[in-house]
Order: sequence, then C-alpha cells, then structure tokens
Amino acid sequence: MPPGTRTLFYSLRTLMNPIRVTAPIDNQTVESLHMGDEVLLSGIIYTARDAAHKRLCALIAENKPLPLNLNGQVLYFVGPSPAKPGHVIGSAGPTTSGRMDAYSPILLEKAGLKAMIGKGDRNGSVIASMEKNRAVYFAATGGAAVLLSRCIKKSTLVCYEDLGPEAIFELTVEKMPLVVAIDCFGNNIFSRSK
Repeated sequence: MPPGTRTLFYSLRTLMNPIRVTAPIDNQTVESLHMGDEVLLSGIIYTARDAAHKRLCALIAENKPLPLNLNGQVLYFVGPSPAKPGHVIGSAGPTTSGRMDAYSPILLEKAGLKAMIGKGDRNGSVIASMEKNRAVYFAATGGAAVLLSRCIKKSTLVCYEDLGPEAIFELTVEKMPLVVAIDCFGNNIFSRSK
C-alpha cells in the first residue's frame, strides 16, 4: 500500500477507535502514542509555517524570548484561508512538513515543542530530535481542509500579523482526526523502518 494511501486509511479508521488526546501534551502522553494510532485531538494548538518557524528560530539563536511559550505545545503546519462570514476560520488543511525540517529540531530541543501536525514524511534529523526530546508527529489528511476546519472552534492571532495567513494563530480544536505518523520511538508510518 503506498504511504499516502496508508495515511488516508489510518485517518478514516480514526473515527472507529480513536485515542482522545488533549493539548498541550506531556511526555507521558507522547510516550503512550505509537505509529498508526488514530487520535482525536482537542485543546489549544498553534499554527506555524516556514516563515514563522524561521522567525522563532532566529529569536532562539539570539537568546531572545519567543512571542509564545511552546513548551508542551502542538504546532499545526497550516496557513488557513480567510474565514467566511459566520465561520471561525477558512479551509485549514496541512501543508507539507518538509518545509519545517530545518527548524523543527531547534524548536523541539530549545523550546520544548511536543507535537507537530502536517502532511508527508520528516527527515532523519527531525526524527532523531523527536526521539531525543520525546515528541510526536501527527499526520492530518491532505485534501480535507474544509472538514478539518470544522474541528476548529476558535482562532486568535498571536503574532506575526504581517505574514497574513502564515501568522501564528492560537486555535481551539475539538476532536481533530489525526494519525500518529512518527512516534517518539522513531517508528515511521511512511517507511515502516522500525
């Protein structure tokens, strides 16, 4: 079965037998999750794409405070479209996670990030950092942006307004269907290498 098909298959199974996870999350929760687990995520998460990641990592390199506390937090790699009247948010599907690979290890190690949501595989340095820092990578089903946006109950701008949809937003989510694509033990749904 091709990797993308596996991810979609596991996402559909989420509705049948999900593990309920509340963000922010701790090491105990991360360590209880395993590759292929279907999850319904609720709680507070944050959006961030590559431009925001670059700014956060620059602040860390300069020993300056971040505009938000990422310790124990979940970052959703998304740039939502504008909300239509009467809606909290527009379409909010995951972006390709590889764009964040250069930055994720820094946020995992230096800022205490515990989980990421996106689509596609991650590189070896990200996976090694996830193992070292006890973090998890969730896959959200690409092409289901409108459906995923229905899980978002509140959206508040946090910082980097000049980035438009790529600014960092705080999202309140309810029962967002995800799959554990890479767990904190290095097991990877895209390669099944372990």
